[in-house]
Amino acid sequence: MNPTIRYITSQLEGSYSPSEAIELAFAVVEETTGLTRTAILCCKDTQNIPNIEIILQRLLKKEPIEYIFGHKQWRGLDLRVTPDTLIPRPETAELLDLIAHLSLTHARVLDIGTGSGCIAIALKQAHPDWEVTGIDISEEALAVARFNAAQNKVEVNWEHVDILTDEIDHYDLIVSNPPYIPMREKTTMESNVVDYEPARALFVSDDDPLLFYRTIAKMRKSTHLFFEIHEKYGQEVKQLLDELEYIDTHIIADQYGKNRFIYGRTQA
Repeated sequence: MNPTIRYITSQLEGSYSPSEAIELAFAVVEETTGLTRTAILCCKDTQNIPNIEIILQRLLKKEPIEYIFGHKQWRGLDLRVTPDTLIPRPETAELLDLIAHLSLTHARVLDIGTGSGCIAIALKQAHPDWEVTGIDISEEALAVARFNAAQNKVEVNWEHVDILTDEIDHYDLIVSNPPYIPMREKTTMESNVVDYEPARALFVSDDDPLLFYRTIAKMRKSTHLFFEIHEKYGQEVKQLLDELEYIDTHIIADQYGKNRFIYGRTQA
């Protein structure tokens, strides 16, 4: 094994599982040296990595590696991420495939709670004819989203909007991955999420876990509506859409078999 990989892995033992430690070791070496995994496995010399001890200390505190290096590779995009934005997940990428099945042309699309801008940017990249807008309550997150759009050479409209109080226009499609984790679940979650990712983008009151779904759905501001959801609340969100007279509502499982998305549309 490459000696640097061996060293990093040994330092992370006890804080991460063996497989996680190895993956993090490779990620650190790839990021800091620019070497491919193949070159690393061939025992290419990777000594004298700058700031290796600082990186290790941050990893030992369970800080996400994406925040340490400031970016995330996601669905072919290189995206800046900061503690003001959630780290894009593989499950969220599945939303893009679901949306693609609609075969819309020249659509007006809104991404509510855009964060890093990952969904809006990926949709615009895949559908250049669409007019895509991303909104968020966080000005800091919008600054990151603007940077990511410029970095990935796509044009997206960005707006500072509080969806709980502000009005929005009508769109052909609205997609949203809103806060949906009840505060009571905070104590059961991993520290790398709870201690570092933005709480405002994750958590919602225990008393009203469907707050954002209900607010967005009641506006009836789109023909097509996609939500990412908490796996425990699929039926509740579907019932909400049914009561608001959305049609063709259905829950969709993610690649891990968990209820993760819901779709509905308004009458033509």
